[in-house]
Amino acid sequence: MRKIIAATFVSLDGVMQAPGGPEEDPVGGFKFGGWTFHYFDEVAGTAMEELFSKPFSLLLGRKTYDIFAAHWPYQNDAIADIFNPAVKYVATHRPDSLTWQNTQSLGPDIVARLKELKQEDGPDLLIQGSSTLIQTLLANGLIDESRLIIFPLVLGKGKRLFGDNAMPAAFKLVKSQASTTGVIIATYERAGEIRVGSFAQEKPSQAELERRKNWK
Repeated sequence: MRKIIAATFVSLDGVMQAPGGPEEDPVGGFKFGGWTFHYFDEVAGTAMEELFSKPFSLLLGRKTYDIFAAHWPYQNDAIADIFNPAVKYVATHRPDSLTWQNTQSLGPDIVARLKELKQEDGPDLLIQGSSTLIQTLLANGLIDESRLIIFPLVLGKGKRLFGDNAMPAAFKLVKSQASTTGVIIATYERAGEIRVGSFAQEKPSQAELERRKNWK
């Protein structure tokens, strides 16, 4: 069985838009493209090498596919050597326009196709970027592991990792480290349903009862 792994650059306030450069994704007037650049150090670089060290297939939204397809086939470096031959699964309404080698459309029913892929033998499915696709996966509980690279800044506006439609779920922290620039690299795996409890007194005060009443 294959896992879906979301590896995401994210700010403290949850923004994941255009981490790589100003031209990457200026949608909505986003002004901070390239916000990760000055935070990379040896620790972060090693974490990225580890992420790409095992076989994987790429899982991409259409906009991220377009960014990658315009870049990686024209590069000659270690990441290009991994990305170019990898199988790419893309969420798109224009399957005939997928020209990057080893690329397949996920078809009209993305959720159903991903459930099929997860049941097959093969490498894990690695999401890069793809903020819109991630919302669909979170809403359907399809992400098994999140590798968050959390940067010490607040961006305010922008496309966010977690939207209001994410399916509630518990996760456990299985690995974490900090870079010399304050970046937190954390890996979370699914850990079942959310468990709730209460710190409330067994016999609440009259003031507390009134407070609850006023909330209704």
